[in-house]
Amino acid sequence: MPLDLHGHRVYVEWDPHAPVTPLGQGVYFNQLLATAGLFAEWVADCPLRYSSPHAPQRADVLGTILLAVLAGNRRYAHVTALRGDTVNPPALGMSRVMSEDAVRWAFRDEAAEPLAAWQRRHRWRSVEPVLREPWICDVDVTIKTG
Repeated sequence: MPLDLHGHRVYVEWDPHAPVTPLGQGVYFNQLLATAGLFAEWVADCPLRYSSPHAPQRADVLGTILLAVLAGNRRYAHVTALRGDTVNPPALGMSRVMSEDAVRWAFRDEAAEPLAAWQRRHRWRSVEPVLREPWICDVDVTIKTG
């Protein structure tokens, strides 16, 4: 199945006998982020600014954080497990997965309020279009024990 992701096309094949990865469905989420422009706009609007010519790309730092969250990680040390992923980083337009130290240090000296405003702006951008549509929340909370 062909998918267009952040400026290039990837092909997804399913092997029902292959081992499962925690980010196996990530390529489809990456397609959503690419098609809607959510990841690119989130990265472009990030208030994080590096002054060193040897600094990592913001897309690599933010993409590493995103992949770690999607994998269910809550601590920086778990980022190392993502470093061997050769599918999801390119699907996000990343050149590489950063180390846990690079992620830890990325926001260390940044002011909290601009970062919070940036996150609020993009969280709202991801849900606001849906809120314009009429919808019905129908939840069946009955318990069927039989």
